[in-house]
Amino acid sequence: MSTGKQLAGLLLLSTALTFPGVAFAQGTGTAQSGNAAAQPAVETPAEEPINPDENDAVQEGEGEIDVSVPGGNVITVTGRRGPRDITRGSSQVVSVLSTEDIARTGEGDIAGALSRVTGLSNTGNGRVFVRGLGDRYSLALLNGLPLPSPEPLSRVVPLDIFPTDIIASSLVQKTYSANFPGEFGGGVINLTTQAIPDESFLKVSFGVSGDTETTFENGLLYYGSDMDWYGFDGGRRDPQPALQAYLDGTVELEELPLADRQTIASTLSVPNLIVLQKADKLRPNMSGGLTGGTSFFVGDDAELGIIATANLSNSLRNRNVLSQTPVRQETVTPADDFRRFVTDNRILLNGLLGFGLEYGDQKIRWTNVYIRDVLKQASLSQGRIIVGSGDDGFDKLIQQNGWFERQLIDSQVVGEFQLGNDISLDLRGGYAQTDRESPYEYRFDYVRTNNPNDPFGDYFVNPLDNNLPGGQAAVAFSDLTEKVYYGGGDLTVPVMPDVLSLTAGAAYTDTQRYSERRAFQFTAPSNFPNGIALLRPDLLIAPAIIEASNVPGFAAPGVSAPVDLRELTEDTPAFDARLKVMAGYLKGNLTPIEGLTIDAGVRYEDGKQTVAPAQVFTNQPNLGAVTAIENSYWLPSATITYEFDNGLQLRASASKTIARPQFRELLLQEYTDPESLRSFVGNPALQDSTLFNAEVRGEYYFGQGSRVSLAGFYKSIDNPIEAFSQFTDNSQSTSFANAPKAELYGAEAELVWNYDLYDLGGFFESKRALLIANYTYTQSQIQVKPGDQTFIFITGVGASPRDATSLFRDGDPLTGQSDHLANIQVGFEDIDRLSQVTLLFSYASNRVTSRLGQNAGGLPDVIEKPGARLDLVIRQGVELGGVPLELKFEARNLTGTDNYEYVANESGRVDVNSYQVGQSFALSLSAEF
Repeated sequence: MSTGKQLAGLLLLSTALTFPGVAFAQGTGTAQSGNAAAQPAVETPAEEPINPDENDAVQEGEGEIDVSVPGGNVITVTGRRGPRDITRGSSQVVSVLSTEDIARTGEGDIAGALSRVTGLSNTGNGRVFVRGLGDRYSLALLNGLPLPSPEPLSRVVPLDIFPTDIIASSLVQKTYSANFPGEFGGGVINLTTQAIPDESFLKVSFGVSGDTETTFENGLLYYGSDMDWYGFDGGRRDPQPALQAYLDGTVELEELPLADRQTIASTLSVPNLIVLQKADKLRPNMSGGLTGGTSFFVGDDAELGIIATANLSNSLRNRNVLSQTPVRQETVTPADDFRRFVTDNRILLNGLLGFGLEYGDQKIRWTNVYIRDVLKQASLSQGRIIVGSGDDGFDKLIQQNGWFERQLIDSQVVGEFQLGNDISLDLRGGYAQTDRESPYEYRFDYVRTNNPNDPFGDYFVNPLDNNLPGGQAAVAFSDLTEKVYYGGGDLTVPVMPDVLSLTAGAAYTDTQRYSERRAFQFTAPSNFPNGIALLRPDLLIAPAIIEASNVPGFAAPGVSAPVDLRELTEDTPAFDARLKVMAGYLKGNLTPIEGLTIDAGVRYEDGKQTVAPAQVFTNQPNLGAVTAIENSYWLPSATITYEFDNGLQLRASASKTIARPQFRELLLQEYTDPESLRSFVGNPALQDSTLFNAEVRGEYYFGQGSRVSLAGFYKSIDNPIEAFSQFTDNSQSTSFANAPKAELYGAEAELVWNYDLYDLGGFFESKRALLIANYTYTQSQIQVKPGDQTFIFITGVGASPRDATSLFRDGDPLTGQSDHLANIQVGFEDIDRLSQVTLLFSYASNRVTSRLGQNAGGLPDVIEKPGARLDLVIRQGVELGGVPLELKFEARNLTGTDNYEYVANESGRVDVNSYQVGQSFALSLSAEF
């Protein structure tokens, strides 16, 4: 046996200690594939034996990674010597992270792990950009099926809610093929859930972590309810009867008598949800998990596998944010200057229950996923208004509390059937629902005028005037539900074995979203007493104050100052949205000569997207904020691959794809992002974008799993959707518009090198070195010229044409695009047992996060500076009492890179969202039984 084979086999053995499902999937010769519902295995052509000395030969212990996608197996064997890794064997350009690849990064969620893939960047909040294109241009699938999103700002599900523990593989396909949905710009990200094992196992894990900005430092907390630690509300956030009756009713708040409005207002003061407390020495983060699986025979030839996993984590994070707003002029100066201290308490609960049935060549997988992601947020801001509208020189103190629940429930069935004569049939169906609820989003604004002639000028007061001097008390309730129904089938027929196969498929997707936001504001007349305005928030709006405000003498002798309540969202309280897509495709895979593969197809999609206000009130005004987009598309694609005898492989690809507006971009409903506190309002006048994609690539494979590749890519986008900012005084909000055209082009390079250190002997005899490096260069530019128009929705008018040059500058880059992305992994591993040390370096250059410029008095755009990060991950396997254990240590952001988001030019700089990130450290232990 060759040294390479010995080492690969030993590596597999060490991997099996902590990931038995992977070991079974690798096919060591002692068990069948560990995934009872895995994609069909790639068969080695019988006409030519495998030569173990060839540089692409399959080493002992290697096998296929579990990948489940529509249209059959992602692997198409284009070579002559049997199966190899998916990256090489696929007829498309793909990058794959196996379970072991994900584990090596040490990342806790799949968004972090994917940021190590060539051309991918994580922009925060779980949004992954592919080759500089935002999540709008990406497609996320789970086992080949679409997922709904619990995020108001995104139709693509945030990938940071998927823990790495439940994912068997992550595939990124950067060239389009007709078996995938047509909404493809940067790429498709397909997550395949854990495999079904053939043998029983149980794994228990526990971890602690912290960071230098949070752990054992002071923080802000509020009590909430007894169940908050587990991510559930104990009932305290349920609306009280008077409020619930109003929310369920059809009469607007302003039409109710004052007494009824005050009754509702009295229910909005919940002290346990309002009172902020300073917490000394915040605790470390904690996490724990349990994973188990088994399999058994049913009848004579059917095998049933079951896998279940559950994980819970509770983490804290402090941010001390420098938050400034620029004056609307070309000279960059701050209009205000605030410090915002935030403590985020994130609770993530997830579970997976999977069943796999295999009988002969027939395979059925039923996967059920539950994810609950909760953010409990407390923040306090203090700053000064420098340039305002009558409040120049005023100081403000702003308190905001929130509870944001995101939940995903997904159930899907995948069947893969062999019908004889190598004809295969794949059937997929599923239902998924996501919910986002945010009850009792509080905001309280206190103002200090600093006026020596004001008796209260040295104190922060909140007179509930909502004007000058600027006191405010508001509370909002948000509820979003999105459902996806999916069904599809794919039939593959080998017309000429080993030469031509045809795949035909059809799919139906129905996505439905209901979004409701009800925002309320307390109001008081100008004679509201400043002595009461000094009270802390829970007392300021307490039922006793509301009742007393009606009494003559409350404001002055014989004078009352009734506290009232108004709803800010009576015109747009709720929206219904729906997207139905019917699709069919035909795709062929042709090998006319040895080494040459042509994968080409065409997809037809008929889509209907609607967004309309939901009728909540009887007298609700008709704002005309309705969107109806109905388009049909023919989407051709082709990829040509040629493999030479020496390990060199060349590819060329071209395709046409689309990008539809996201629901949030269409809703004429305000939403505030809890991360940045930016307000967003949709534009019902948006239209679809169309893309032309092209790529050429060269790949060279050598050694044991080593390769180097170089690629160039080009994209032309008609009607790209871009975010731009609007200003009212110093208040900034973000909306969306179609730019006329954009181009994106670039190049990427990747090196994967495995080097056995066996020849060094001694300590190094069982060691190997690993180097993974990738770099992506991207350039993009918006193309706009005089006379180009875009459309902005105006209430009462509808879609109104507007000069595109008033929103976009010719030559500006697309939002979210970095010119340079780089990742380097340097690893040192023991192949006899689990022992890994990995250094991970990542770098992303500056990118635009919000477009200002033409719409903001000539201001430059908001820039984010991601910078460079260095992480260290150490994994060590030990045995205690016959039980295999895995110890993992992580050190993140060793470079101390901070978060910078700013507006700047030669005249000055304004930081809109900048804060220190610090370094983080984690230690975890898992045991296998």
